[in-house]
Amino acid sequence: MLGRSLAWSVGSALVLAVAVVAGCSASNGSSFDDDGTAGAGNHSSSPSSGTGFNPTSTGSGTPAANCDAGDDEDRDKDGWTKSQGDCNDCDPNANPGAIEVISSSGPAADEDCDGQVDNVALCDDGLALDDPDAMHAARALDLCKEAIDNQGGVLSAAWVRANGTPYSGPGGVQHGILDGFGPNVKPQLGGRLLVLSSGTARVPGQPGACAGMSCYGNATGSAPPGFPAAVPGCDGSSDIHDDVGLELVLRAPTNANGYKFNFKFYSFEFAEWVCTAYNDQFIALVAPPPMGAQNGNIVFDSKNNPVSVNIAFFDVCDPGTNNDFAAECATTSPSCPAKPNPYCPSGPGELVGTGFDNCFGSNLEDAGATTWLETTAPVHGGDEFTIRFTIWDTGDENLDSTVLVDAFQWLAEGGVDVGTDPLPDPK
Repeated sequence: MLGRSLAWSVGSALVLAVAVVAGCSASNGSSFDDDGTAGAGNHSSSPSSGTGFNPTSTGSGTPAANCDAGDDEDRDKDGWTKSQGDCNDCDPNANPGAIEVISSSGPAADEDCDGQVDNVALCDDGLALDDPDAMHAARALDLCKEAIDNQGGVLSAAWVRANGTPYSGPGGVQHGILDGFGPNVKPQLGGRLLVLSSGTARVPGQPGACAGMSCYGNATGSAPPGFPAAVPGCDGSSDIHDDVGLELVLRAPTNANGYKFNFKFYSFEFAEWVCTAYNDQFIALVAPPPMGAQNGNIVFDSKNNPVSVNIAFFDVCDPGTNNDFAAECATTSPSCPAKPNPYCPSGPGELVGTGFDNCFGSNLEDAGATTWLETTAPVHGGDEFTIRFTIWDTGDENLDSTVLVDAFQWLAEGGVDVGTDPLPDPK
């Protein structure tokens, strides 16, 4: 077990969904103000008004009989006319602002009116590791469409710090677009995934990779209001360091009622620094926040623990080397959490080749990771919203953490709530 003063410096699966009727009017967007709160937006239907949007469908994009709407008539009330490109004005799920839905039942259809049936594009092949374009980072998340002509997609993208101010870290190595994370962790969709790190978003051998457990980027940061989020029974620091994030402004497709994405969190804080002041965190901050979010954050476990080494899903580790669970907590508190049982059930395989398996070759610190987790949240069709993926060191700049984010997909099915759950173990 090492003291915190020892630091080193830097030398897609397709959506299976049932089509639903979504809101038919686009709305003005909302962004985060400088203090991290949601700015004013003029939303026709706010996702914070309910736990999910669950209307019933009148069709699946298949042309209906006697659908003889005029060129400038909006018969299905989806906000689009035939002259604007609506290919089926008898089905509100079919228009140029919709997403393509691959249904396990019912006929195949052309919901997005691009002239092709059930085509879902992938767009992240060939993106460079150090690509500085934040719009390309959105593509690494599998968000392929830009929101033009009132269509759903990405309105803007920016590299930011935790509070939403522009990011200008040294060398840009705190973010990266990778084709995997070590030999055993592959993209969840497409050919690339997004990596954000309080150290370096690199694996050993890549340009700019860290040389140990602690590499430094931005110094002291400013957290959004309500963060770092407290863990019950574990007093945490209010200071953050080395923060970095990707902020996206999105417009939901007209037939969407939710979205999901996958993420995976790694940290050198695991296992001895569980329940201490130094629990680095990853959040996905949404404005306007959907019902069920915590201070706007939509990633946490069933006990409302934020994503840190205290989250319930920290299952990727070596039970032999990670034998000091909450050891630092035990030196200062009589009420530290007990070691999970089972402990390290997913084993260390997904640490191999990441730098978190052997402290980037130094073997001076152990580490662990979560399994792949999936977060869902509701949205109304046509709404605009902001989502900020951000990570930071808590308490000091030592013992880095990294998050992988991938497979952002729009949902067109009923009953979408805010929630985070582990994905099935591929083994």
